[in-house]
Amino acid sequence: MEVPRRPELFDFHGVSMISAFTDNWENVQNFKARPDDILIATYPKAGTTWVSYILDLLYFGNMGLDRQTSIPLYDRVPFLEICVPFLPSGTDLADKLPTTPRLIKTHLPVQFVPKSFWEQQCRIVYVARNAKDNAVSFFHFNRMNLGQPDPGDWSTFLQEFMEGKRVFGSWYDHVNGWWEKKQTYSNLHYMFYEDLIEDYRREIDGLCSFLGLSPSAEEKERVRASVTFDSMKQNKMTNCSTVEVMDQKVSPFIRKGKVGDWKNHFTVAQNEQFDEDYKKKTKNPDLKFRFEI
Repeated sequence: MEVPRRPELFDFHGVSMISAFTDNWENVQNFKARPDDILIATYPKAGTTWVSYILDLLYFGNMGLDRQTSIPLYDRVPFLEICVPFLPSGTDLADKLPTTPRLIKTHLPVQFVPKSFWEQQCRIVYVARNAKDNAVSFFHFNRMNLGQPDPGDWSTFLQEFMEGKRVFGSWYDHVNGWWEKKQTYSNLHYMFYEDLIEDYRREIDGLCSFLGLSPSAEEKERVRASVTFDSMKQNKMTNCSTVEVMDQKVSPFIRKGKVGDWKNHFTVAQNEQFDEDYKKKTKNPDLKFRFEI
């Protein structure tokens, strides 16, 4: 098989992007959201698949085993902005979703989200992850995903991450932009990856109350059992083992799911430099992250 050439990063309205996420821009911007759509928004590698799967099971877990064993999660929860040759675009997949509500995922910074989501007052679930673990996870993801720009070595990648020169731009702008939006848009549920790791039962309860869902104890238990790290890592419908551009031998798509793995990657000097930079770039004292639990 011919190895695909990795894409180049370019500046797109002030945000680092690749063509796979900008080629369908007009259709993304004109996407017609419906009032009951639920948008799952994250910076890449912040728990997107996890929360997508929790929501999918909460809404459609009782639709029979067939759905659970034959439809990959990326078809059940389409990726709005993706557009690659020979595959249906994210907007097409979202338009054709047979389920209600439609669950749609995006990594777009808040200023790029199609207007119709705000106009229709759609519910949005945002998940944020601490910058150090997020950088590590994104680095390994870039290593194994040939659809992403080459990450280079860890120190190069970390430097670029700090400068916002990775796909979807600056982590700082992303988490802050969505946090600010939450202050004025009440249908936004802002979650933290670290909280999910610490007590995913509590976080699922919080999601249910935001979404107005009241699953039975039995249904909740079924969701909890399915969304553990090990279950999802083994599950072909959630572990992306069917995606050709991802080389799981380089690094698994569902890798560690830990808080604090950054300590195995950052040198003392890198950590000091990162902390210094972090202090300058974190503008909002109310938005607090935990780097260990």
